[in-house]
Amino acid sequence: MHTSPSSYRLPDLHAMCSWKAAVNPHFEDVAPASSDWVLSYVYRIPELQHRAEAFKRTSSELLAAYTFPYANAEQLRMCCDFINLLFVIDEVTDVQSGKDAASSRAVVLNAMRGDGLYNDSALSQMTKDFKERFFPAVGPATARRFTRHFEEYINAVVTEASMREKQFMPDIKSYDSQRRSCSATQPVFDLFGFVLGVDLPDEVFDHPAYTELYFSAVDMVTWSNDIYSYNMEQAMGHFGTNVLAVLQKERNVPLQEAADFAGAHFKTLVDKFEAAKGRMPSYSKESDEVILKYITSLEVWVIGNMDWSFATQRYFGKTHKEVKETLIVNLFSQRTA
Repeated sequence: MHTSPSSYRLPDLHAMCSWKAAVNPHFEDVAPASSDWVLSYVYRIPELQHRAEAFKRTSSELLAAYTFPYANAEQLRMCCDFINLLFVIDEVTDVQSGKDAASSRAVVLNAMRGDGLYNDSALSQMTKDFKERFFPAVGPATARRFTRHFEEYINAVVTEASMREKQFMPDIKSYDSQRRSCSATQPVFDLFGFVLGVDLPDEVFDHPAYTELYFSAVDMVTWSNDIYSYNMEQAMGHFGTNVLAVLQKERNVPLQEAADFAGAHFKTLVDKFEAAKGRMPSYSKESDEVILKYITSLEVWVIGNMDWSFATQRYFGKTHKEVKETLIVNLFSQRTA
């Protein structure tokens, strides 16, 4: 039995990788338009109406700017809008039962697939608006992967809602698999094809070395996000949806030991990524340049997401700058509502 701590120390993930991030220079011009776009729908979604003001502080547009610093203004706007759509879906389903989340899934998938089964809800219209701009702008391989990954994401969101409703906490292996999909990292990575203007062939995407470095990057995003978001999620009572909580239960260890383990695992993922990068075969000069751009985009997304986590109040509140310096997180009190 472990006593409840009042704080914990974050592992220094930045020291474990040498990648550098930057903020997209078009951020200040693009962010207001995307913010207005998402809020025009948020005000019409019953589950979010009372949280509209809080939604303005999600800083989702800044996340896009940190993770797609090389996008032009039009491309950044698309990335901002998709990440905003994901935040809306997450916020809506976070307060829903498994049954209600399944209903939201149907609304979103019908709109994303464009199969004619639209309804007039704001969530449907928002999804449809994004879909009609995105798909004409990407190649067939990117479109196929995005569709598959997005459906895996929305299915995982429903599974998470059911797990939360039943207060079920999975083992670490099951959690890792579920988190890969539920995080929406993979459909976000599919935006690379749009921003880079290149349709990565399945031959490359399915190569064992690329698969290993790709999923290492996915897991770096999910594990780092869980490490940073634990305080916020424990305050909300979402213990089953964070790797630190899963590790504490499965390994019967205190929070600090779970955080240290997660940090060590992150370093393992970095090493796997770098090793797999060295095993990528050479195809042609042109193809190799494209592959390098995709790999660099993965690196930028991982480090950009980490930098963004300290640049806003989303995870660490008003002390986010102090936490970045000290790595010490004082735990929030659990919310009663």
